Amino acid sequence: MSAYRVARRYAEAALELAEEQKQGERLADDLEMVWKAIKESPEFLALLKSPVISKEKKLAVFTEVFKSRISALSFNFLNMIIEKRREDILGDIISVYFKLRDDRLGIVTLDVRAATELSKSQQQTIVQRFEGITQKKIRVAFSIDKQLKGGFVARVGDTVYDGSVQRQLELLRDRFAEGVGRN
Repeated sequence: MSAYRVARRYAEAALELAEEQKQGERLADDLEMVWKAIKESPEFLALLKSPVISKEKKLAVFTEVFKSRISALSFNFLNMIIEKRREDILGDIISVYFKLRDDRLGIVTLDVRAATELSKSQQQTIVQRFEGITQKKIRVAFSIDKQLKGGFVARVGDTVYDGSVQRQLELLRDRFAEGVGRN
């Protein structure tokens, strides 16, 4: 079975259990903390991925680092993952969990790359427009892309909205070429 399918099964189980126990927010917060540890610590990631390190040692590390900082539900979920020897895909499980959770809550992630810093007003306008387009709540991440000559490029899932100056110039050039070809 592919790692994604396994990760999805664990993520779905965690989401269902958290909802049943009305601990969805707490589990999300706890998994966010674990996700940050994975992202920020190459040593922690190496521990998770290592087939040489025993599950007992991994459980001991998880207990020491997380037991007092996360809920019993979250801790038991993480322990189960280690017991089942799936800690090597923990990052995938957490990522899929947040995707499934966002789907249930009607939230999409909008990544916006702009040529320059956008004002708060511009940011709000972009968020409002994309909430209208997607009919969902937007979680947005703005960044600056010095390669853009002006404007912005937004991505929602697999869909890219290119409002960059470069793209507008390309469209204008194509229109002129069509006009010249007709005469």
